[in-house]
Amino acid sequence: MSKKIAIITPTFPPYAGGIGNVAAATGEALKTLGYDVTVFTPLYNQVKEEVTGVKVVRIKPLLKYGNAAVVTKLPKLIKSFDIIHLHYPFFGGAEMLWLNRRKIKQRGQKIIIHYHMDVVGEGIFKIIFSFHRTFILPQIVKMADKIIFTSIDYGKESNLALAYQSWPDKFIEIPNGVDSTVFKPFEKSTELMARYNIENHDRIVLFVGGLDKAHYFKGVEYLIEAVARLRRADFPIKLVIVGEGELKKQYQDIAVQLNIGNWVVFSGYVPNHELPLFYNLADVVILASVDRSEAFGLTLVEGMSCAKPVIASDLGGVRSVIDNEVNGLLVKPKDVDDLAKKINFLLDNPDVARIYGEAGRTKVARVYDWKIIAKQISELYESL
Repeated sequence: MSKKIAIITPTFPPYAGGIGNVAAATGEALKTLGYDVTVFTPLYNQVKEEVTGVKVVRIKPLLKYGNAAVVTKLPKLIKSFDIIHLHYPFFGGAEMLWLNRRKIKQRGQKIIIHYHMDVVGEGIFKIIFSFHRTFILPQIVKMADKIIFTSIDYGKESNLALAYQSWPDKFIEIPNGVDSTVFKPFEKSTELMARYNIENHDRIVLFVGGLDKAHYFKGVEYLIEAVARLRRADFPIKLVIVGEGELKKQYQDIAVQLNIGNWVVFSGYVPNHELPLFYNLADVVILASVDRSEAFGLTLVEGMSCAKPVIASDLGGVRSVIDNEVNGLLVKPKDVDDLAKKINFLLDNPDVARIYGEAGRTKVARVYDWKIIAKQISELYESL
């Protein structure tokens, strides 16, 4: 009989976010290996399921705020599972597991924490998250049988750095992945080009990510300002921003204030299966994140899988994805001049950009394909 796996995640498609997308891909990949997989996630709104490969249970939360949800029914729903795979941070979900940790252990269930990122926050939330990090997170770490870092590089700089030093055997590196048979190079979509008034000679700078407050750290405002400094006579530039959220209007206003409103395309929400169409429009893919809330950058791997050069902030974890001046370029966080300079370099040097893109595709095939990642997760399960 196959092991029963409960994947617990704060978000899930159609919500556009890295944690939910990784949880979905993990579930689908594990199912192909013979595991009995069920995803448990909060019911924020009535949704039409996009992921049909695994069973999804949406739990009505007792309380919710943003991507936090107190799911009191969760402990009862996961009683029959062998392995509990928690994607963290999940405020309200992780705590429910901790409160029931003794019963979970008595049943012989194993707990894996998939540690995606630190939560930094702004304003009052910075204080709240600091309290959680000091008093609650250590307890959640203790209950885990194993903790996944997407990179040890990030783990050594994260809020779990001291825990890693104390119990290194409790941690394992398993990166996020991509389906390289879906995210692959192909010709530009003429339908998308017509929809967004993109000409063949336009140079496309692409950002993919959430535009809600939970993703404040993506640095979209710095990217828009950098593109505003790329005024050129030799070729037109368009910045395509894929994503949705309450910050979109703010970013639109910034583009207008910088007099590049007609350069910037806001596509709105795009379902996962359409994302390869957008990546294949791009000349360069950008991740301009500003702090440790960014730990990996799934969009970088998706862009690399489509043989696109990438530029990202030099942050712990993110720099483990990009080999600087091999498959992309690293920039100083919040440094608009540095970002503009390096975008310009890749647009001015298409041969270099092509070489970077090909190197990125090669690295994906070697390191980040979901078949490879799923095997690593399966080996972790079996070791428990």
